[in-house]
Amino acid sequence: MFLYVLAVVALLWLYRWYRETKRVPNKSDKYVYITGCDSGFGNLLAKHLDKLGFCVIASCFIEKGEVELKKVSSERLSTVHLDVTKSDSIKRAAEFIKTKVGQKGLWSVVNNAGVSVPSGPCDWLTIDDYRQMLDVNLMGVIEVTMSVLPLIKKARGRVVNVASVFGRISPFGGPYSISKYGVEAFNDSLRRTMLPFGVKVLCIEPGFFKTSVTDIDLLKNCVDKLWEKIPQETKDEYGIDYRHKVSVLMKEKFSHLPDSDLMKVVSCMEHAIAAVHPRTRYSPGWDAKFFWLPLSYMPTVISDYLLTKDNVKPAKAVQ
Repeated sequence: MFLYVLAVVALLWLYRWYRETKRVPNKSDKYVYITGCDSGFGNLLAKHLDKLGFCVIASCFIEKGEVELKKVSSERLSTVHLDVTKSDSIKRAAEFIKTKVGQKGLWSVVNNAGVSVPSGPCDWLTIDDYRQMLDVNLMGVIEVTMSVLPLIKKARGRVVNVASVFGRISPFGGPYSISKYGVEAFNDSLRRTMLPFGVKVLCIEPGFFKTSVTDIDLLKNCVDKLWEKIPQETKDEYGIDYRHKVSVLMKEKFSHLPDSDLMKVVSCMEHAIAAVHPRTRYSPGWDAKFFWLPLSYMPTVISDYLLTKDNVKPAKAVQ
């Protein structure tokens, strides 16, 4: 009986593998709009899709990003300036895209732009710190999507939202996980809403990868800046050496956690865009598949223990 079950599982796996190898035809007629192409996943994806023959519209926050990307790409790739926190910038980019795609519509938008700071203990942050990140990581995703959704419906295309495995479980304080939980919720509601229109809505949930989002120097800098701003009462609660201990812990954890192979994520993005039968969710990274996602399904008492047992304790922590 066991062998029969094993054979059925193997056949189902082979069928799924074969089904997922099929790619959409006429790539040169399909336009893909990617946000956050200055560096990291967005930059690599823009180059990768360009080589595959897609017409890429890569948005960058700074002019240098546009110039550098054009140097190494074909004439099919075009760039546009975009600040996802500014409605006027989003509207201008949408008008540019509408002119480019014409009656074909837009095959896909990839909401990749995001930031990881400010991040720190919840009581170190102000409402403006939360708003600053939510404007980029969540409101930017929603507004960019809505600005081009009519064009995607015309092409019966795809919306690809880059969330995070930390949109499924929140291991640290601050607005990052909050913003990614929001992206997950927006992704789910949009997927169900777009189903009757033939539009596919997919979600990428990466684990720890070596990008600016996990840059240890950037995160330590953020902790230092937050420490300088918090009230003396809060500093007394945490203790004068708390900041140093956190920096040491971050260095230890981040020295081996982030995966440097960004193509694991880019390959998932490409599959979401180009596969005839894309997956609803992708979780690139071994840590995402075998630690963070399983942990998110565990009882709260277990996940709380595992996520806090090595934390630096504040000076006035209750014993």
